[in-house]
Amino acid sequence: MSPRKDELAFHTATELVAAYERKELSPVEATTAVLERIEAVDGTLNAFCVVDRDGALAAAKESEERWQRGEPSGPVDGVPTSIKDMFLTRGWPTLRGSRTVEPDQEWAVDAPSVARLRAAGAVLVGKTTTPELGWKGVTDNTLSGVTRNPWDPTRTPGGSSGGSSAAVAAGMGQLSVGTDGGGSVRIPGAFAGIFAMKPTYGRIPLYPPSPFGTLSHAGPMTWTVDDGALLLDVISAPDARDWSALSPPAASFLGAIGGGIAGRRVAFSLDLGFVDVHPEVADLVRTAVGALVEAGADVEERDPGFADPVEAFSVLWYAGAAKFVEPLTDEQRALLDPGLREITAQGATYSALDYLEATAQRMSLGVAMGEFHETYDLLVTPTVPIPAFTAGREVPEDWTESRWTSWTPFTYPFNLTQQPAATVPCGFTSGGLPVGLQIVGARHADALVLAAAKAFQEARPWTATRPQL
Repeated sequence: MSPRKDELAFHTATELVAAYERKELSPVEATTAVLERIEAVDGTLNAFCVVDRDGALAAAKESEERWQRGEPSGPVDGVPTSIKDMFLTRGWPTLRGSRTVEPDQEWAVDAPSVARLRAAGAVLVGKTTTPELGWKGVTDNTLSGVTRNPWDPTRTPGGSSGGSSAAVAAGMGQLSVGTDGGGSVRIPGAFAGIFAMKPTYGRIPLYPPSPFGTLSHAGPMTWTVDDGALLLDVISAPDARDWSALSPPAASFLGAIGGGIAGRRVAFSLDLGFVDVHPEVADLVRTAVGALVEAGADVEERDPGFADPVEAFSVLWYAGAAKFVEPLTDEQRALLDPGLREITAQGATYSALDYLEATAQRMSLGVAMGEFHETYDLLVTPTVPIPAFTAGREVPEDWTESRWTSWTPFTYPFNLTQQPAATVPCGFTSGGLPVGLQIVGARHADALVLAAAKAFQEARPWTATRPQL
């Protein structure tokens, strides 16, 4: 008996591909189910800024024909996939959540990740929402409005890849690709209760270059670790347009996730030595660490020993934003998100010496973490120290700080160091909101981070519980 369409939307990518191979399901059936799911729930969540129903169904039909011939284009052929609206996508406008981008122009170029997915046969269903230029850790903008959390639509799904996290959690496409310059796949991954990963910088090529320079990574956002590894296999091939891209991975990430973490030394830091963590988050994360012990890891409570690097991060982040908006006219600047206008004004005041000093602090942090990982294979922390808060706000109500970095201290340090870091769901608050456990590895230890995430998924499965919209 074929699954109902609402059930089919919640199949994982690996399940779909296996069913296609057995000729039990068709990519047209899977894509239709996802499109119907988008129609049913995206009016509430506002996760998409572009949905291409006709294009998706045409691509699904082509995929169906390839599977019937036994000639799939790649490992994700026929899998419904969304793209964050920060990636150039041929045929669709890439507005980056901004009124300053002219939509009526030729869109003829695919970003590297999009090109790899298209070549592998993925069915591109649409583009997901982002705050303007991806500048903050929540997802809303004056162009497409407020994106909401599938577990509680009054709450934010996080950001800046909040459209992607909401889409994946709610069954609106099995795969999504986001960007992460300070936590932007991990924050929404935690708030929406999905797997998300920022691999080592350069593992996924980017074009055009991010205004935030080498802080910015791309990353897979999926319901399971298996799907994340599958997606990473597809989008991690080099691209000549990214001068900083790494050489091809030595082996399949999907093939490596079953390696386990027995005997690995893991440092657990609940607060990095300087973070106030919500009591429910602290309890859930501390309990979750027990799963790593069960998986055979040698876990020790240990802070990595660095101070909050938010000032250095802010200099680099604000200066990057200021450079990006430099060509805009006064009329265009007036259209910017007010918070983005504030940080670009501040970024424009920094000198070259300020930027170099922030870069020096960044390099020192990288050295410290490199030495830390000579002793510990992995570092685990909460992903975000608080549960999801009211949608449409940069910070929670009654928060003493005004910027998003004040509540994301576990994520941006590892953009400074370019380390791989993933989030896995580790439970729910009393209010039914997901909480994430962050797993951080040494640079280039992407496969180990995935193996640890997979070991956690096996010990504490989360995949059977979906948000009830």
